[in-house]
Amino acid sequence: MATGLPAAGVRAACALLAEGCTVPFIARYRKERTGGLDEVQLAAVRDTLDREVALQTRKQSILGSLTERDLLTPELRRAIDAAADAATLEDLYRPYKPKRRTRATIARERGLEPLAERLFRQDPVFDPEKAAGEFVSPEKEVPDRAAALAGARDIIAEWVAEDPKLRATLKDRIRRQGTLSSRLVRGKDKEKDAAKFRDYFDWSELARQAPAHRVLALLRGEREGVLSVSLRLDDETALPLVERAHVKNRSRAGEQVREASVDGYRRLLAPSLETELRGLLKERADRDSIAIFAENLRTLLFEAPLGAKRLLAIDPGFRTGCKWVALDETGDLKDHGVIDPHTGDRARDRAAETVRKICQTQKIEAIAVGNGTAGRETEAFLRSLELPPELPVVLVNESGASIYSASEVAREEFPELDLTVRGAISIGRRLMDPLAELVKLDPKTIGVGQYQHDVDPKALERALDDVVAGCVNGVGVEVNQASAQLLARVSGLGPQLAKNIVEYRASNGPFRSRAALKKVPRLGPKAFEQCAGFLRITDAKNPLDRSAVHPERYGVVDAMAKRAGCSLEDLVTDAGRRASLDLTSFVDDEVGLPTLEDIFGELERPGRDPRAAFEVFSFADVNKIEDLHPGQSLPGIVTNVTAFGAFVDVGVHQDGLVHVSQLADRFVRDPNEIVKVGDRVTVRVVSVELERGRIGFSMRSETPAPGGGNA
Repeated sequence: MATGLPAAGVRAACALLAEGCTVPFIARYRKERTGGLDEVQLAAVRDTLDREVALQTRKQSILGSLTERDLLTPELRRAIDAAADAATLEDLYRPYKPKRRTRATIARERGLEPLAERLFRQDPVFDPEKAAGEFVSPEKEVPDRAAALAGARDIIAEWVAEDPKLRATLKDRIRRQGTLSSRLVRGKDKEKDAAKFRDYFDWSELARQAPAHRVLALLRGEREGVLSVSLRLDDETALPLVERAHVKNRSRAGEQVREASVDGYRRLLAPSLETELRGLLKERADRDSIAIFAENLRTLLFEAPLGAKRLLAIDPGFRTGCKWVALDETGDLKDHGVIDPHTGDRARDRAAETVRKICQTQKIEAIAVGNGTAGRETEAFLRSLELPPELPVVLVNESGASIYSASEVAREEFPELDLTVRGAISIGRRLMDPLAELVKLDPKTIGVGQYQHDVDPKALERALDDVVAGCVNGVGVEVNQASAQLLARVSGLGPQLAKNIVEYRASNGPFRSRAALKKVPRLGPKAFEQCAGFLRITDAKNPLDRSAVHPERYGVVDAMAKRAGCSLEDLVTDAGRRASLDLTSFVDDEVGLPTLEDIFGELERPGRDPRAAFEVFSFADVNKIEDLHPGQSLPGIVTNVTAFGAFVDVGVHQDGLVHVSQLADRFVRDPNEIVKVGDRVTVRVVSVELERGRIGFSMRSETPAPGGGNA
């Protein structure tokens, strides 16, 4: 199982996974056993292990099929056992795979295989025409010598197409030299039917150099019937390789084999290889795109939370007014209504009075405004009210809020409320704690991906689930406040146990200790082991229950307190007591220095939140795309990062693109080197296309350094 990771760590990880441990648990609490493999490395081990299991299962299936049909030879078994990947395995099995009726099978039915075998030997003195006469048979539909030779060549063509060594040679050459090209499908109107694919009406490049976004764009164009896409090796390169593989000489039999080989390549082998390699190209594009999506999602989920504040949250609108909700520090709904600040002075005055009253009666500490339609205008209205300077007005990315408001989760939380009120609640909670709110959504709906609807949905779901789980467990979850959706993402839990925790909490009151979790129905020892370290109880008597220290290590901390001659609480609050301890003296067969260092880190700041501190951001005085002109410098927020650049919101209801060539003065291969989702940046307007709703930005200096920029 090739992972490029230390063998001992991989073996330990495989054993822990087999025991039912989760990736976050292993990464955090089993560092000594794995040699400190992180979550990304552990996920790679898990995925590689899954592929290996699938490969072994397929090998057994193939061996069974070959044995049943009496086709398995010792040499073939050895080759199958040695196959290191699925592609090699399928190439070995291809000649023996039960086939539909082909030209070659028809020729065999007509008794022409012996002639094909004699031709394939390419004896210099062999006379194909004379030998073919022996196989002429009107009863078998072989009317003459030409028909006999044609049938024999069909059989040889299939042998050539199924030769594993030739397939491997050509695949390697196509990977290195194959051309990916696209053309406009005949009959399509360039402007009416296919405008969005116009860059690819006559496109060609080396397949190995094609970036993920372009591969997926081409394949989408093909699916929509606009583009014709091919991945081929030119004949001047391919045919000599084919002929060298099986043509032994220039005899008359050799010429027959040459003709059959060319036919086999063009009719059978080239299309088969194109299908296989296009699949691999798609897999690579999927992998790259999923990696970008995962990184964007990780950054978004780790956005700085405002924290526990009393909020006024507004879902803005022009025609139907602005729905508002008042939320307390825990995100619970206290009041809601509608204001209408955009339909005249009277309505505006009434809205202003309502906002001031809400802020006073509900003791509001911050105002969240959705950044959709009427968002900037509503923000401007609120700022015009001269509210107290300590009361920030924050535009919140409302991507997904409408999806949440119509979801089953939202209906369960607020069955009696209108969709728009639920949306306003989601906007407010997203400002308080982005992670806790976004876990309620399907990650694909959040809008930080690249061609997410074109990639393998199962691979995307698994990768995004890993990211969400990693973020949730990395931050930790307050068990007495968390929703069932958030708890479900905690290591070792899942939807049913999360629901059981919420129901137990509702019936019995808040948990006072981690140990009390063992009373939750169906939460057994294994689930407790996996989840306990990631759950926090802020008001717990034991300070370790507020931290990421796992209960299995409480004894170690007790020993530390005893050694320091103080109580557990003093050990947590007194840095001097901790400084007096020699960590190495606590190392034993089960607990190593990495775990002890993690414990010390938690004692310094129990239950610390790894996310950054929240900072208020303000856009410039621009509200619509018409307000932009080339040369302007504007503050903005990065909303999405792709392989071809980053999208930035400057407050005009239309994100603009900073092309990868405009991200920095130096060459940039990966845009994530420069920016992340949520970053606050300054961009310069380069172009504005009003008719297409497109904005081009640059983050390069106006006079780049010599040799800078992107090729």
